[in-house]
Amino acid sequence: MWRYRTPGIPDGLFERAEGVPITKEEIRAIQISKARLSAGDTIYDIGCGSGSVSVEAAMQAGEEGVVLAVDRDPVAIKLTERNAARFGLSNIRTFLGEARDVIPTLPEPDSVIVGGTGGETAEILRMCSRRLRSGGRIVIGTILIETLADVLRTMEGCNLKDADIVQVTILKSRRTSTGTMMLARNPVTIVSASA
Repeated sequence: MWRYRTPGIPDGLFERAEGVPITKEEIRAIQISKARLSAGDTIYDIGCGSGSVSVEAAMQAGEEGVVLAVDRDPVAIKLTERNAARFGLSNIRTFLGEARDVIPTLPEPDSVIVGGTGGETAEILRMCSRRLRSGGRIVIGTILIETLADVLRTMEGCNLKDADIVQVTILKSRRTSTGTMMLARNPVTIVSASA
């Protein structure tokens, strides 16, 4: 279905469900880049939603790697599983439950990508930073200013280094009857750091 190694699978290729978020393709491409994934990596996708990040990460990790996708929404878990099957990926494992309960049961990750957390981003950051292998990367996408403030405050006590903060605003074209217009999407702030 997607024959390229580069990230940025078009959103329209993923199966979607009402009320289950998807990380948009351009944001996904940046997050995957910031995670600096390698073949064979163990990757957490916390708040996996539709599974779009899991799919992209699994392609980068290859058959010898694994993506551990966590979400508290059973619809999101089923959707992630369907999207993994849709792209022919067998290296995505899903975990239904609260991230704070699931994370301690998982093997140590090489990379962590954090999406929706239901307001528990700071606690999830603390937990993941303690488990992250030396040299590993953590990437957090935020929409809310309050979440960003929590992340930055929490990072100070997590022994993470090389912190990078990027705010991205994407405009996508849409054809109208008279031409093409650009429609803005919500800005996303991506915070990344190394263990």
